Amino acid sequence: MDKTSIRMGARSVVAAFVLALAFALACALPSGAFALTTGSATAKPNEDGGSSVIGGLPTRLTWEATADKGDSVESVELVLPEGGSFDSSTTKITTLKGLERSKVEGEATPQGNKLTVKFSEPLVDGYLIRLEITDMHFPSEGGSVVVGGTYVSNGETKQLQDSAPIETIPNTLVQGIVNWLDHQPWVQAWNSNQFLGMFFKPQLIVTSLFSLLPGWFVCLGIVIASYPFAVVLGLVFALMKVSRFKLLRAIAIVYINVLRGTPLFLQIYIVFFGLPMMNINIDNVILGIIVMAVNSSAYLAEIFRAGIESIPAGQYEAASSLGMGHLQTMVNIILPQTVRRVIPTVTSDFITAFKDTSLLSSVGVMELMMFSKNLTSITGNMTPYVTAGIFYLIVTLPLIKVVTVIEKRIARSERGSGPRPKAKTAVAKEEVADAV
Repeated sequence: MDKTSIRMGARSVVAAFVLALAFALACALPSGAFALTTGSATAKPNEDGGSSVIGGLPTRLTWEATADKGDSVESVELVLPEGGSFDSSTTKITTLKGLERSKVEGEATPQGNKLTVKFSEPLVDGYLIRLEITDMHFPSEGGSVVVGGTYVSNGETKQLQDSAPIETIPNTLVQGIVNWLDHQPWVQAWNSNQFLGMFFKPQLIVTSLFSLLPGWFVCLGIVIASYPFAVVLGLVFALMKVSRFKLLRAIAIVYINVLRGTPLFLQIYIVFFGLPMMNINIDNVILGIIVMAVNSSAYLAEIFRAGIESIPAGQYEAASSLGMGHLQTMVNIILPQTVRRVIPTVTSDFITAFKDTSLLSSVGVMELMMFSKNLTSITGNMTPYVTAGIFYLIVTLPLIKVVTVIEKRIARSERGSGPRPKAKTAVAKEEVADAV
């Protein structure tokens, strides 16, 4: 046998092997090899004030598929994972042939986690099927949800190709409250008023209270971390301003007047954009603490200075007569009385500093107002800003009450009309009773 015959025989064997392999693969493929191809399955976000799809709440599912060659689609059945539901949903059925809408109609029947759509006549090669299902529910536990199911073609039931996963989040207590509010007549009447619906929407107040909480903690963290440094700096510059040395007084005067005389907004911009230009890169929250501490220290310096100068000159003279030096007098006599007198004013300044942290949102610090701004841009509603105001009031109103109580007690004490100790009052009553 010559080489040519051998080669031809080998080629015949290879060809036969390829044909056999192709036949085997064809037999192994499911009957729906030329199947109804799932194009897409998307869900409309149903988070009030957000962009997520929440399980257990009504949403809209849009499902599309195309009939392939050899198909004659008579009906389609969509299936959701356990916990999902098509009950009480409505379905808009659209069939397209190319770019033109066809006359083929359909009827949808929801039953639990299944939705069956039957067409008035079979859909053949090239038909596009679009189902827009409103008020359906994904499983409450959330997760990656795929829409599967079956379809009937030429009298044979075939498996549908699973859709791409739809990411859903669990249904929380907050979303349950929002869903309950959505169905309340008084809420609908409230939101129908243009002003109330824009600034005081109940559903957004509920979601904002939880969404803005991290930003509120950042605000509190910044002011609580910065204020001790501000108190120390303020006390140092107050002592410098009442010092007998002209240079120290001059430094203190310049420091206090510049910081008090310029807007905090400008100081924030200088720190946040100026330091990086000098290759000093610090975390934004740390920078926020620094700029708030420096700004508050200037106001506290004046508060402490006024408190020191309010102490009568006789206090200094009495301390001097006892042989106490200037430093001893200041530490042991003057400063304790000063601190007691300035507590209300310092508390008021703390309130102001807490509110001023809102300016840090202008440079990207993720504090309360920055969270509110982001949520407002998503919802197109001003309610998140109003909710941020509630968070500020949670801190400021109790502190205002504390300031009022402290001021009253200090005033009574200075007038000598403070409450007497209960024990002494009781002893005095007993003595009077014995005398009678």
